[in-house]
Amino acid sequence: MNGDEPKSVSSERCHAKDLACGKGAVLWYVPVIAIIAGLSWGSARVWLWVPGFLIMGIACVVNAARCGRLHCYFTGPIYLLAAVYAALAGFNLVPMRPDIFLIVVFGLTCLACCAEIPFGRYAKKLQIGQ
Repeated sequence: MNGDEPKSVSSERCHAKDLACGKGAVLWYVPVIAIIAGLSWGSARVWLWVPGFLIMGIACVVNAARCGRLHCYFTGPIYLLAAVYAALAGFNLVPMRPDIFLIVVFGLTCLACCAEIPFGRYAKKLQIGQ
């Protein structure tokens, strides 16, 4: 049982820093609502999606750095790339099929979250000297 104690203590420390838990969860509500609204409001889509994906992407990158949340290592770059693609589509530089675009982003998000099932919620950080 002693082997479990450091793991649970480490997991509790990570959970305390996790932006997806507690009050930090608000970071996800507003962008998700904006992205859903942009699906049906085509003229405002770029104004809703770019900031929404940027907020979620930056929050995931920060979360990965703060607590090592495994799926955030994947979803951070996915959301940042989604923001760039939405901006390029807003300037008509790339084609946009909003329904397919969101299905792809949602599917990649689900895959990243499913990675936590076999590998755990938090990535183990390398510690120098141990």
